[in-house]
Amino acid sequence: MRTRATVVLAAVLLLLLAGCTSGGSGSASGRITLRFQSLAWQQESVEANKELVKEWNASHPDVKVEYVQGSWDSVHDQLLTSFEGGEAPDIIHDASDDLADFAYGGYLADLRDLLPDRLKSDIPQRSWETATFGDGIYGVPFLQEPRVLIANATWLKKSGVRIPTPERPWTWAEFRRVTRQLSGKGKYGVAWPLKEPVSATLNLSLSAGGRLFHRGADGKVTIRFEAADQVVPRTIHDQANTDHSASPTTLGSGGSDTLPGFFGGKYAMVPLGFSYRQQIVQQAPKGFDWQVLPAPAGADGLTQGVSPQTLSIAEDSPHKKEAAEFVDFLLRPKNMVRLALGDWMLPTGTQALKDPALHTAKNGWATGTALAQHLRSAPAQSVRGYPEWKDKVATPAFQECYSGAIGLVELQRRLEKDGNLVLARYQR
Repeated sequence: MRTRATVVLAAVLLLLLAGCTSGGSGSASGRITLRFQSLAWQQESVEANKELVKEWNASHPDVKVEYVQGSWDSVHDQLLTSFEGGEAPDIIHDASDDLADFAYGGYLADLRDLLPDRLKSDIPQRSWETATFGDGIYGVPFLQEPRVLIANATWLKKSGVRIPTPERPWTWAEFRRVTRQLSGKGKYGVAWPLKEPVSATLNLSLSAGGRLFHRGADGKVTIRFEAADQVVPRTIHDQANTDHSASPTTLGSGGSDTLPGFFGGKYAMVPLGFSYRQQIVQQAPKGFDWQVLPAPAGADGLTQGVSPQTLSIAEDSPHKKEAAEFVDFLLRPKNMVRLALGDWMLPTGTQALKDPALHTAKNGWATGTALAQHLRSAPAQSVRGYPEWKDKVATPAFQECYSGAIGLVELQRRLEKDGNLVLARYQR
């Protein structure tokens, strides 16, 4: 009886120990298994990720990486559940603007002592800032995309307007004049897809010197909607409601929703993320001539905010060292280029950005790559309470402003008064 009880107790202890390990595991032979959750969804991107995992496994027989498919639509809630349940993957693919609560909550490992010097020095400090929370770094930013103008090249050429380049972009005022010139007879110079207006507005506002969020000496953040912050919202508001050069029907739409009208000749330009070029290549009618233009520039030039895609390591992973080695492998310059091409985005690494494949005129790669040096951390990157502020205050306020229901004075009141009340709850 005593022997049987001892065996049962030992089995229970083994099960408990197994349940306490997160993600990766080790076998009796000493082989380690790491779980890598990827959010790649486009066919080219999924294939590139799976190929790299296969190459790693072929050259690292003692550390196997298991590919796990995740989804952008549900990643935040899914990760939160897995963290709290002790079942998080070892290597986590996410976006930098989703990391703050996980980093401050202690769910992610601080990577400063885990990553090799090669990777640390290859990625610019401006990119590392997007994944820095407090004194730690909780993700490796590896893919990013600027917002650009996708334009009907034939339409612009016939109109005679000046075509902007990264060396000589349009100003916001010039952009407004051009869209007014291109409009009329049921056609519009621009179609703004602003179903999610907050990140687009704040990120583009950096070009005009807008910051919106101001951190004091005590570390607390307050919202001030100043003159520089108003340049982009005023431009969009006036295009839609004064000039009638922006389509009113697309203001509540997503980026993909604007493409049929763009292909049909209803809109001359659509501001979109750089990766939308893949959809355009796949869906554009035969012979449709389009081009990539830089977003307008302001007092701070072509600067704009970004929230790069990131790779993080779970704090509960028992194999952080091996997980960091896999991240380093995945983000070697040639591999980073493969991931960037698969997602139609830009790599953050300086060596990868030099690759000739990213400097071709075809499909606007060269224009996008020229903008990489101007990308900075999104304004709300490390602001606690930002998700609630965005959903409850900023999104409805910007949507009403762009539809003409309220003006900039009321927009300012809501962002500052209501917004600061929300943030205050997170900074007590």
